[in-house]
Amino acid sequence: MASSSLFPCLSVFFCMISIMAPLTAGQLDYSYYDRACPVLPRIIRWNVWSALRNDSRIAASLLRLHFHDCFVNGCDGSVLLDDTNDFKGEKNAAPNRNSVRGFETIDNIKADLERACPLTVSCVDILTLAAREVVVMSGGPFWPVLLGRRDGLTASEKAANDQLPSPFEPLDKIAAKFTDKGLNLRDVVVLSGAHTIGFAQCFAFKRRLFNYQDSGKPDPILDSSMLSNLQSTCPEEGSNTKTTPLDIQSVTQFDNAYYRNLMSNTGLLESDQALMSNSETADMVKSYSLYPYLFYQHFAASMVKLGNVGVLTGETGQIRKVCGSVNYYN
Repeated sequence: MASSSLFPCLSVFFCMISIMAPLTAGQLDYSYYDRACPVLPRIIRWNVWSALRNDSRIAASLLRLHFHDCFVNGCDGSVLLDDTNDFKGEKNAAPNRNSVRGFETIDNIKADLERACPLTVSCVDILTLAAREVVVMSGGPFWPVLLGRRDGLTASEKAANDQLPSPFEPLDKIAAKFTDKGLNLRDVVVLSGAHTIGFAQCFAFKRRLFNYQDSGKPDPILDSSMLSNLQSTCPEEGSNTKTTPLDIQSVTQFDNAYYRNLMSNTGLLESDQALMSNSETADMVKSYSLYPYLFYQHFAASMVKLGNVGVLTGETGQIRKVCGSVNYYN
């Protein structure tokens, strides 16, 4: 859990967000489920804690699942939908196939909520709250979550392929994808800090290790000792699905070590290390590497912005009974 020393800073920040967020979030409300489903916070926390106890990787998985949901046509729970005869969903899109995980945790939470307060809490709100809880339980910051999002009725494999940022894309293209969602360059740097937890498969960074940009040599920026270790973990002709930590310094702890790694050229993904190639983003990286509370504060603010991208409210969308499928009845 976050240390008590964070609370004074974050309580002030909570007040700032409480004032600002409703201006941009339409019909969302912090107390949306207080009467209709008062057990919601307890059910979320219990299931997230239980999942983390069994699998420390689930923290990064749920955070990533939330990001991948919101980045594709807005936060609508579409990443949770299985393919149907009517559409090919996002689960098997290139950025998600055999990569995104955490669906079982969301399904468990939904099943508990359907027993406690049927057809009340949307799957997208569950996902948004779960992402916040895993960050807090991993030592990161708390942020207030506006509630009342509705679940979408469809999903698109093509949209996921087109809209999700790739670790192989240059910084300017990644930044443009963030801009399309109403996010800015600071959000790029701050939300990339989520890579302080989690793992990446060899295919996501192997091209840096042996034949970078068809040079026949490794990426010259990559720290030499890290290069040697990664070449052993991910040999050129070896498995592409083997995983390694995104932040070797503190694998399961949500902290600012990710930025210190970038400062020492030990960022794992090409897209991460690229933050040092631009003077503006490099200055932000330096600040976050020196001031963890600044990172926490800005991360909380960016997560509020992310969670409000393209939300459905009111009579739009629905409250799914099962997160993997749309309700085909009124």
